[in-house]
Amino acid sequence: MDSQCDFNPLKEELKSQLQRIIQRMQQSLQELEQDDQCLLNEFEQLSEEVSRAESLAASFYLKCYLSSYTDKYNDISHCVRNLSQRRHGALIVVRREDPLEPFITPGVPIRANLSHSLLESVFVPGGPLHDGAVLIEGDEIVSAANVLPLTTTVVTEKKLGTRHRAALGLSERCDALVIVVSEETGRASFSLNGNLFAFAVR
Repeated sequence: MDSQCDFNPLKEELKSQLQRIIQRMQQSLQELEQDDQCLLNEFEQLSEEVSRAESLAASFYLKCYLSSYTDKYNDISHCVRNLSQRRHGALIVVRREDPLEPFITPGVPIRANLSHSLLESVFVPGGPLHDGAVLIEGDEIVSAANVLPLTTTVVTEKKLGTRHRAALGLSERCDALVIVVSEETGRASFSLNGNLFAFAVR
């Protein structure tokens, strides 16, 4: 079955969200002609809707990126959703084309078939492997407790934790896709090509 079919509901939801934003913007343009209308509150609401659309778009593209390199993208999504709900911090590296050996300090070999339950078990707080990153190649969990390079870029707009700085650090050096779950907020993000994107957990 074409994996793209799995993404169609998410794509349609994103289209609907964008259409709602366009309609609200058109309504704001009309209200701007009325001298007694203040649009500041409308702008705040539009900003929130755009933020939700951005998060939804990130979720859609994450699945697209993952499906090109692993058939287990649904297991990864299921794992991230559960970790996010429990606020269990996580750092997951999905290898794409570039070799990762020059950039990762190896951790503990696992070499097991990827499943969401096994992946979740790695990040149980207090467990022997929960610190560091899990490395995934294809449909296999290669290793856990790997150490990634931290970003050298100065991030001024917000404070980033070590996991997020590690995700950025690796994606700045290679084409790997790195997923992060914050243990403080449960928020999920992924880093690609030196950029960090929050996404809606689906």
